[in-house]
Amino acid sequence: QLQASGGGEVQAGDSVSLSCAASGRTFNSTVMGWFRQIPGKEREFVATIGLITGSTHYSGSVSGRFAISRDTALNTVTLQMNSLKPEDTAVYYCAATAFTVRWPPTTVGAYAYWGQGTQVTVSS
Repeated sequence: QLQASGGGEVQAGDSVSLSCAASGRTFNSTVMGWFRQIPGKEREFVATIGLITGSTHYSGSVSGRFAISRDTALNTVTLQMNSLKPEDTAVYYCAATAFTVRWPPTTVGAYAYWGQGTQVTVSS
C-alpha cells in the first residue's frame, strides 16, 4: 500500500514533484526510497530517506538536483526533482521497507514494498 502521485510531461530544466503515501502494512516502514526504470533496463536507484533519522542518500546522477523529504505525520515521502534532463525520463517507483541490513539501501532487493509506477517524461 504505497500510493505514488505526481509526474507528467515537462520540458528540460523544469521541476516536478513526486509523492508517495504509505498505508496499511507499509505504515511501519523505516526507510522509503525512489527508483526509476526505462524499458529494457533494470530498475535504478534514485534516492532514499530514513523515516526516523531523516538521513538521505542519492545516486550520483541526481545528486544536487533532486531532494527527498519526509512528512512523518502524513507518512509521506516527496521527491522534488529540479533541473530535469531528458535522461531523467522514466517510470518512477516508490519503495519502502521496515528493516535494512545496512545504510544506504540502494538495491531493489533491499525494499519489501513497492508502489505503482508514475511516468515522468522530460523533453528537450
